[in-house]
Amino acid sequence: MPNRVLIVDDDPEIMEWLSTDLKLSGFYTETASDGLTGLQKSQNGNYDLIILDVMMPRMDGFEVCKNLRRSAKTKDIPTILLTAKGTLEDKVIGFGSGADDYLVKPFDIQELLVRMRALLRRTGDKPSCREEVLESGDLKLYPDSIEVNINEKLVKLTPTEFEILYCLMQHINQAVSLTTLLNEVWGYDSDEDVRMVRVHIGGLRNKIEPNPKYPQYLHTVTNVGYRLVPWGE
Repeated sequence: MPNRVLIVDDDPEIMEWLSTDLKLSGFYTETASDGLTGLQKSQNGNYDLIILDVMMPRMDGFEVCKNLRRSAKTKDIPTILLTAKGTLEDKVIGFGSGADDYLVKPFDIQELLVRMRALLRRTGDKPSCREEVLESGDLKLYPDSIEVNINEKLVKLTPTEFEILYCLMQHINQAVSLTTLLNEVWGYDSDEDVRMVRVHIGGLRNKIEPNPKYPQYLHTVTNVGYRLVPWGE
């Protein structure tokens, strides 16, 4: 059964191009021409992935993404933002809204397909493959329910932040390279996406660190990547 993809973009030419090429690549697609309609469709449909333009009438892609993450029906659906803006600030806003990936226009359809398939592979993992609860002191990660608790309190992470933390907890107290994070979390390795990892790390620190400006647990390893030290040490 083909993966169901919702494309939300106010540019009819881009929407038609994406829909046609994705269908040729084996996907089932539906479309919406503004953010609010896209959000409404997401609640009524059963989609495996959502592609969102940022600048749209009625509701922009950032707001749509935030609403997707608030809804129990859509909070775990992988989402890719499309935008003409590629500044670091825009990416920070995009990932902060809950997006899993970010593509700057113009882009090649093959690049989009690589990112889509990587996200679908990640979210398609069977829960039985990752049932074991990961623990470090008062930090507990539950792969089957995609939840994180610190000091018995639920910490709300985006799907990508959860996957980064899962990867780091599998290698607790070890330096994990940027290449490893890109391969294990996104399913591909690209020098252009190193900044994307750093943005997500910043978001993760804001949620798990007592003082994000002075990380106590999620350390940067210069010229390598990151290390999560045992909780409470």
